[in-house]
Amino acid sequence: MKIGVRGHDYGKHSAEKFARILREEGYETVQLAIPRAIEGAESFADVTEELVDRIRSAFEKEQLEIGVFSCYMDLSSPDDEVRGRAVETFCRCLSLARQAGARMVGSETSYECLSRREKARRFPLLLDSLKRMTEEAERVGMTIGLEPVQDHTLESMDAAAEVLDILGSDRVRLIFDPVNLLRRPLEVNQEEYWRRCLELGGDRIAAVHMKDFVPGEDGRQLACPLGEGVMEYRLIREWMKGRTDLPVMRDELDLAFAEKDMAYLRWMKAVTK
Repeated sequence: MKIGVRGHDYGKHSAEKFARILREEGYETVQLAIPRAIEGAESFADVTEELVDRIRSAFEKEQLEIGVFSCYMDLSSPDDEVRGRAVETFCRCLSLARQAGARMVGSETSYECLSRREKARRFPLLLDSLKRMTEEAERVGMTIGLEPVQDHTLESMDAAAEVLDILGSDRVRLIFDPVNLLRRPLEVNQEEYWRRCLELGGDRIAAVHMKDFVPGEDGRQLACPLGEGVMEYRLIREWMKGRTDLPVMRDELDLAFAEKDMAYLRWMKAVTK
């Protein structure tokens, strides 16, 4: 595994300062959302080829990989105009990501929490978006990283595996965020659940998000350092063994936990070689 982080958890900086901060913190790879992390860009409309070249140069100087080029869009919006812009933006980001030297362009599939009925209604819209995105990914030679989230249109690893089978393209892979897929953590047999997820995802998992939490009294997830919450990572660690090139990103980092989390990630890297 390669130790990574969601970059904008460290704030917004120039490309050069941003890359230097992450390397000094010990990261090898990053999930980069340019409008949230790099000064001079408030949206993807502001991202020029010149800025991308500057980012690539800064990251290469620090020997830092862009594991995931973030372009989180509402790919299943029932508003045709919104969804059309989302697909257009994502397709442009495929070319920008290639220019930046990134591995993949990553996205979730919705913005809001959806009911089961709404997920079913939006599923054909998601497939339409993904088919167009896949055509562009194949044309430019880039990879799409889809992230299933329990409250979104792509709600599970079962649904993700179905979508990948329908698309039938090696250019579409998965970003596996276990916390985003975990319902009722104190009631679920995590051993069985993660085994099922990993069997479905297998080698189609191209990046992993790491976080941990304890359940709050109101049902909210309260963030905590890695290894101190309810997440059971043993089986996931076993699956990671030998996958030395896999980007593993600390997601939603609280900087107060940064030192502890880096120690955990370094330990995980050592035991999964």
